[in-house]
Amino acid sequence: MLLRLGYDLQFDIAEPVTCVAQLRVHPSRTAGLREPDLVRVEPGIALEEYTDSYGNLCTRFLAPAGTLRLKNDFLFEDSGQPDPAKPDAVAHPIAELPPDVLRFLLPSRYCEVDSLAPAAFDLLGNTAPGWQRVQAICNWVHAKVGFGYSFARPTKTALDVFTERQGVCRDFQHLAITFCRALGIPARYAAGYLGDIGVIVAPSPMDFSAWFEVYLENRWWTFDARHNMPRIGRVLLATGRDAADVAFFTSFGAANLKNFTVISDEITDASAAQSATKP
Repeated sequence: MLLRLGYDLQFDIAEPVTCVAQLRVHPSRTAGLREPDLVRVEPGIALEEYTDSYGNLCTRFLAPAGTLRLKNDFLFEDSGQPDPAKPDAVAHPIAELPPDVLRFLLPSRYCEVDSLAPAAFDLLGNTAPGWQRVQAICNWVHAKVGFGYSFARPTKTALDVFTERQGVCRDFQHLAITFCRALGIPARYAAGYLGDIGVIVAPSPMDFSAWFEVYLENRWWTFDARHNMPRIGRVLLATGRDAADVAFFTSFGAANLKNFTVISDEITDASAAQSATKP
């Protein structure tokens, strides 16, 4: 399956500010690239590419005052298969987890494991450790939390979501991640592209998407408490402890967003593929 992916982000910059973008396809998915995946910045300025401590590809630059534009448009080949599943997968005893996985059991900026552990045990502690427990967590969050863009705020944590029972996709994932960690299953936040492929097209504009991954049987598996079903065409950009680690754009100072366009479409004919070239 061929996908057209990309974005066009524009900001008003009042005075020079250092920025970091996490907009490149994750190294684990670069085999699917059919065109270069480069962060193109206007005006032309020096860019520094680096890999962060979670293995994500990052772009740092000093944005001058004025209009800043980040854009990309590229073709990506995906298997066309839904998210892999293994319903009988079991959880590792914590004593046997790889050392680099242990941090995904700990509290983080948006995931207050210590505060929500009693609720997690009370609601879901009787489930079998492993895939069935994670699915039960997704079922609970999906059923109990209402979705709405008006519910979004940058400071909302998993505890807020549990209390208010409403949020956007990242809030669903934060609460599910927190419950998983509280019940002994390593969980990390994931962000990337997820087009409306094989499902009813949403009336809202396309956006980057959030989901989460859990560590079972020596690998990471994809779960999504917002949609709560396997999806097609999911392309990873970054993973981390929570949304603070995988922000698509971070400015260390004021940057006013004035345009936000994301592309995540299936290409079904050759002429459409040819039209997906860079301007």
